[in-house]
Amino acid sequence: MTRFRTVVRQTGKALGAPFRALRERWRRWSWWRRSLLVLALVVAVPVTALGSVFVSIRLHYTGEPAAEARTRGRDAVWLGHAWVDGRKTEADVEALTRQLSGTGIRDLYVHTGPLEHDGSLPPAVHPRARWFTDTVHRALPGVRLQGWLGDEVKPEKDALDLEDAPTRDRVTASARQVLDQGFDGVHFDMEPIRPGSAGWLALLDRVRPVTAARGAVLSVAAPQIDPVPGLHTAGILLTGHGKWWDRAYFTETARRVDQVAVMTYDTSMPTEPLYGGYVAQQTELALRSTPADVDLLIGLPFYWDDKWGHWGDAETVDAAVRGVRLGLGREDLRRAHFGVALYVDFASTPENWAAYRRGWVDVR
Repeated sequence: MTRFRTVVRQTGKALGAPFRALRERWRRWSWWRRSLLVLALVVAVPVTALGSVFVSIRLHYTGEPAAEARTRGRDAVWLGHAWVDGRKTEADVEALTRQLSGTGIRDLYVHTGPLEHDGSLPPAVHPRARWFTDTVHRALPGVRLQGWLGDEVKPEKDALDLEDAPTRDRVTASARQVLDQGFDGVHFDMEPIRPGSAGWLALLDRVRPVTAARGAVLSVAAPQIDPVPGLHTAGILLTGHGKWWDRAYFTETARRVDQVAVMTYDTSMPTEPLYGGYVAQQTELALRSTPADVDLLIGLPFYWDDKWGHWGDAETVDAAVRGVRLGLGREDLRRAHFGVALYVDFASTPENWAAYRRGWVDVR
């Protein structure tokens, strides 16, 4: 709240300046700061009502998680590009095997791209992909390997245009290329997709028959869901950036895939209880929005950062796991198609893995 009051004071000073000074200050602000202003001005939420939003989020972190709210053996971890470009060795695979032993990890999202802006995938970017799939299939026969493909997306970025049919055709060909390398599925992480994008849904409709014909998995990384209805629209109007999806669009995406992983980090929540409550709320919203036969995974922050969008002391694995367990227990405790997804292997610490095991795997 102190940071919010600071933003309000700075806004007040700007409003007292000439219009040009106001415009220049606005342009210098990060989109996170603009998003906070969305909460106060565009969504017409006064400070007192904003406080009630934070109180509501904090209340989601109260109570005791149910013992049954634990791993179902459907968890995942994002792995960096080093696994397919030649930097990793047999020794690294052996270490990975030891690290995953006794966990609930079933899926590995392996960064096999990035895609070119036209949707194609140059083979030169993943020269050791076949070595990786062959080696890991021998070492971890029960684990599925998914080729992680992504790029920045128009209109916010001058990059991939999913509204263009030939581009979608090339992305589909890239998905086939990944499967030809021995992967058990395709994982798309394309950002930022704006809710309402017909091209994104059309791409999923195009790729799903390809993966299904191979007996493979189609999964996606998805944004968070509006914590306040209409927030995504207000954010786009004011900042030009879409951070959230509305529930309807989330559902439209989820019903087109086999698995959806919600990127429940970089939330700007300033304390552990607020972050944990936010994760609990997101878990509940995602459970309501995902078909029962689709795997729903909630992302955990396996990395450290300390900036406006991600406060390291707040966005902890302990808080996230407790939030996931509380949300699952309140909304759909018996759901089988559920897990957590760990982002990301190359930035993770032993403490991150210990918190995941302690809070989600070894629950008694």
